[in-house]
Amino acid sequence: MATHATGDGGIPPRDAAQRGLKRVMTLGGAYGTRNYTVKDLRDLKGKRVLTETLAFSPEEAAAAEAAGIDTMKVRFDPKRPDLAAAMRRAAPNTFMSFSVPLVAAATADEAVRIGYQAMELGADGIMCQWSPRFVAAATEAGIPIEGHAGLVPRRSTWTGGLRAVGKTVEEALWVYQEIKKLEAAGAWAVEVEVIPAELLAEISKRTTLLTSSIGAGAGGDIQFLFADDILGNNGPPYPRHTKQYRNLFKMKQEMQAERVAAFKEFIADVHSGGFPATEHIVKAPAGLIEGFLEQLDRKP
Repeated sequence: MATHATGDGGIPPRDAAQRGLKRVMTLGGAYGTRNYTVKDLRDLKGKRVLTETLAFSPEEAAAAEAAGIDTMKVRFDPKRPDLAAAMRRAAPNTFMSFSVPLVAAATADEAVRIGYQAMELGADGIMCQWSPRFVAAATEAGIPIEGHAGLVPRRSTWTGGLRAVGKTVEEALWVYQEIKKLEAAGAWAVEVEVIPAELLAEISKRTTLLTSSIGAGAGGDIQFLFADDILGNNGPPYPRHTKQYRNLFKMKQEMQAERVAAFKEFIADVHSGGFPATEHIVKAPAGLIEGFLEQLDRKP
């Protein structure tokens, strides 16, 4: 039986409308509320830049929704779907694409099945690095697909490793052609990674797809940055295209130091006899121990 992780968070229809949320039914058949539908997002192309993040935990997903992020991605493992389902529950009202592993589908039929599995969990769409043939099969089945172009890290051996792509006319034309192939296959959006900013600006004008820019400048329809980078979850070095708005890495280091210090103090307290103290124990009522020992002494 499918697990329907999506929901409307108990929001009455009138309240949902007042908050600008749309009532939806997911492809999996569950009712919910969302800030945007695919149609809404497509209607915004060229009108304003949207914001997007990829959250790694339910806490991050909830924080992004509370902050008003426009769209969100989460990683989806078909073999271990619980985390993605938890992220959906944490941010029930935000348009959310499930990012599926490149190697999860070896056939077009598998791509459709994985897409359906994600949609049953409450995904509003699928982000993938699939070939246009797989994308076409999934979109024909009614699954909103966002593709990936430019630097595709898992396919970076074809473009010379983890580096910027599209810095020659030949490469720039190749990036454009890859995006047009996804468009022809029925995708609604494409994540464009680490290409020249001016190139993305020109490509965005020449495709119906919403372009999600990560390291590709301000010329896209969506500005995308991982939650790890926004929050500063990791230490340096940082990718050039990222910006850290907080330094949670430093806070986590400080918290770890505090954990170590607390354990050391506990150990020392036990050894010195400082713990447990009178306030930490239950005192025996008068006569309990005497009676207990008396009963023990009577046993043969």
